[in-house]
Amino acid sequence: MTPAAERALAEAAERRAAIDARAAEIAARRETQGRGGLEPVRYADWEVKGLAVDF
Repeated sequence: MTPAAERALAEAAERRAAIDARAAEIAARRETQGRGGLEPVRYADWEVKGLAVDF
């Protein structure tokens, strides 16, 4: 692999780790009167029926 490709893969892994850490942080908080399941804004998008809406 080229150095650029290796760098891109490393950056993608870092972003994924940050997203997973944020999702774990959100999941650890107790939601009051929520809809159940995963927090819809865990990827900074709103999710409705499985479709993410970025606003």
